[in-house]
Amino acid sequence: MQDVSLYLPGILLAYSAFMVAIASPGPNVLAVMGTSMSVGRSSGISLAMGVAIGSFTWALLTIFGLSALLATYASALLAIKIFGGLYLLWLAYKSFKSAASRHDIEARELAGGRRSPAGYFRRGYLIQMTNPKAALSWIAIISLGLKEDAPLWVGAAIVLGTFALSVIIHLLYALAFSTPVMVRLYGKARRGIQGILGTVFAFAGLRLLTSRS
Repeated sequence: MQDVSLYLPGILLAYSAFMVAIASPGPNVLAVMGTSMSVGRSSGISLAMGVAIGSFTWALLTIFGLSALLATYASALLAIKIFGGLYLLWLAYKSFKSAASRHDIEARELAGGRRSPAGYFRRGYLIQMTNPKAALSWIAIISLGLKEDAPLWVGAAIVLGTFALSVIIHLLYALAFSTPVMVRLYGKARRGIQGILGTVFAFAGLRLLTSRS
């Protein structure tokens, strides 16, 4: 029970950073939005599931890669945390810049014509796996929850928890943005949302940079 209380704050912070990262529209989220708006709900759902599985793949690659690195070089955790903190501060800057901009989101239908559900699933997976932001975000997210000499269940909790969140949130995007009302509402609230996201990114980045363990 003592172990749970020791690692739970970091795990919850990793979950929070992950949810904030999804709330900040990148190529994956914009693709789900655009497909749901232009093609339809079922196609958006298929694409969303491909993105979620891609996110799960990145989580596994990151946690195993960082665990192997830390097993060999224990001091590498400090460098990882510095990198992750700086990247989160960069995301904060991008969010604040987006909040200050009057330009709306650019969610468009994917190029290459209409696809089968399996085709949209594959495209979603490919979009997520070739997204540089996804790789960098996962290093920052996992370094938030990973402490030195953390047991295996901590990494498993981060990976499985974020996978469940990824499925739920991307499906909600697909469902919500298949309705014109939600598109209009998001457009009106976009700048405020980006400002909140920037604040959360800045907090997480500073916390990571000032963390001692």
